Amino acid sequence: MNLHLIVEVLPLLIEGMLLTAQLTVISVAIGLLIAVPFALLRTSPWPVFSHAILLYTFVFRGTPLLVQLFLIYYGAGQVEWIRSSVAWSILREPYWCALITFSLNNAAYTTEILRGGIRAVPLGEIEAAKALGMSYALRIRRIVLPVGFRLALPAYANEVVLMLKASSLASTITLMELTGTGRKIVAQTFSPYEVFISAALIYLGFTFVIVHFFGQLERHMAKHQRRIDPSNNSRSRPSAAEKMSASQELAS
Repeated sequence: MNLHLIVEVLPLLIEGMLLTAQLTVISVAIGLLIAVPFALLRTSPWPVFSHAILLYTFVFRGTPLLVQLFLIYYGAGQVEWIRSSVAWSILREPYWCALITFSLNNAAYTTEILRGGIRAVPLGEIEAAKALGMSYALRIRRIVLPVGFRLALPAYANEVVLMLKASSLASTITLMELTGTGRKIVAQTFSPYEVFISAALIYLGFTFVIVHFFGQLERHMAKHQRRIDPSNNSRSRPSAAEKMSASQELAS
């Protein structure tokens, strides 16, 4: 193994990682904005909205992300009215095609994750909010979404990590993100082992940051659930002086 080559290609790969981070962060942010109203509609009692969102999530979760990327990047150019519209100025660029595909795919998975969290909200909390006179919108804002998101946070963190790794597919449509940059360097150096080890280390570092961030966020959102440990409660365990005085009283 050429350790010198690993150190040498790291700056080049970090440049590609900036594009990977950009695609991941923006697609996750857009996906979350889409998923929140979709998750509420998915759990609504109106079948028209619920079934429509179910169809959307089923299509994007049931087909490979690479196929979706190819359909948007290569397929949009085959539709005449798209090529003659303003949308073609966006869809002809690989960056925007990748961002649209990743956002829609992430939104589909996030919708189902949030739906599970919303369904898991204790019914007693919702009934208590109704008893306090909260409106539907206020219950959603103060009870359903905060509690549902906290319950869905571990699964959502996994989805963000999966989105990070899935962003490597952008290299198939000529984007020079981390994996694309690595393949370019391999073509120049003929050293795939060292180059992709360096890329894997960068992916691991980025994954560690994501996992640590969501771990801190989960602990922050669950801090109100912490209870005082009885073993650390001074009132629950008598002191040595109290034990001695109690034994003297019993002896007398």
